[in-house]
Amino acid sequence: MGDSVLDRLRAALGELVDTGSAALDAARADRSGHSSPTPPLAVVHATSTADVQAVLRIAHDTGTPVVVRGAGTGLAGAAIAGAGEIVLSTLRMRRVLEVRPDDLLAVVEPGLLNGELDAVLSPLGLWWPPDPASRDISTVGGNIATGAGGLLCAKYGVVRDAVLAVDLVLADGRLLHLGHRSVKGVTGLDLTSLVIGSEGRLGVIVGATLKLRRLEPGAECTIVATFPAVRDAARASAAVTASGAQPAIMELMDAHSLAAVHALLQLEPPAAELAQLTIRTDGRSAAAEADRIATVLREAGGAVTVTDDPAEGEELLRIRRSMHAAMASLGTTLIEDVSVPRSALPAMFDEIARIERAYGIVIPTVAHAGDGNLHPNFIVPGPEIPDRVWQAADDLFRAALRLGGTLTGEHGIGILKSRWLADELGEDQWELQREIVRVFDPRGILAPGRVFAPQAADPRPAAAHTSEEPHA
Repeated sequence: MGDSVLDRLRAALGELVDTGSAALDAARADRSGHSSPTPPLAVVHATSTADVQAVLRIAHDTGTPVVVRGAGTGLAGAAIAGAGEIVLSTLRMRRVLEVRPDDLLAVVEPGLLNGELDAVLSPLGLWWPPDPASRDISTVGGNIATGAGGLLCAKYGVVRDAVLAVDLVLADGRLLHLGHRSVKGVTGLDLTSLVIGSEGRLGVIVGATLKLRRLEPGAECTIVATFPAVRDAARASAAVTASGAQPAIMELMDAHSLAAVHALLQLEPPAAELAQLTIRTDGRSAAAEADRIATVLREAGGAVTVTDDPAEGEELLRIRRSMHAAMASLGTTLIEDVSVPRSALPAMFDEIARIERAYGIVIPTVAHAGDGNLHPNFIVPGPEIPDRVWQAADDLFRAALRLGGTLTGEHGIGILKSRWLADELGEDQWELQREIVRVFDPRGILAPGRVFAPQAADPRPAAAHTSEEPHA
């Protein structure tokens, strides 16, 4: 059957169908540290909505599974592809179709990088708030598909707050225009929000209408505060939130992560095992708010410095943005992503310390402290994640849920976390969501085995679509 599918793909799409070993091998992995043991059937480099529709019509007719892929920077295994699967890449769909400063919106294709969008909008005095630490390599479509938010969510909202509409191709090739261009719009069910964060299970995003903001005048201020223990830094971040201040960025790095980044960037090592808060204020009141936050941090026991120098501020944020690269330099990394209420951040760091002691491992952790989203990192020397680390991850996820949190703030569920999803949702909601997926994709060809795979006793992720087969 594979040959007939390939024949049909090549007849419809010609040289856009890639069966070269380099493309197939790249599609077996993402940035999660995991890979499929077998390559996919083909990678199709779509350049238009019509290309996407052609692929899905062939896949629907033949019952062939399809995995949607952008830049491959995901951290949950959602875009990892294996035997018998078509990889539908939207990375070449990267045009800015329209920018309307008067309506504060832009219409873009999904393969556009966050950094590329910034470059287009900045001369117009505009910007799009979602700001993943990986903005130079992550795509707008990937942000929307996973709900990736990044550093600015506490003040400017998550991706769902910054998307007005999406163009979605269903599994059978039909094109839907979901959402609206107006500020308000409540006609029917909010299918746009349903698609955001759906990780390719409901359809393929081929376009997005984004809600923009105007760049505000005023110098940004950057604040760095160090603390003798990560719990102290977490308590200080909670105190900043409780004070009523609203920084644009508030990032926390524990001693292990801070030391690793300094080593990667060849900076002078931190003077001691210190945790660090890096905070940025913006807008017309940036300086006054920075002074207010600095006072709160000093009262919480922090050693505080403040700068309004743009270059110095960017260098300080570069330390935080280099976290993933620093972890990768240490070995195979399982980059986790849990969120808790902001007041529970100190308790979550206590739980991480308990897990480190219980399993005899070190878990370097950074957090978007402004919104309670933590990224604990499990690092192992070899290519495989051992069972002991998966057991520690299981403990970590359940600790976050006990504290009123969630399994993922922005990376998504993918393959890696599917076995824990029902624990958070409950059986009734878990099954209801599976039914919704079946309405959008009755044959089950879109990313089978991802997100809603049945729970299994083995915590290690499946490498391919072994849990859900397409319906013939």
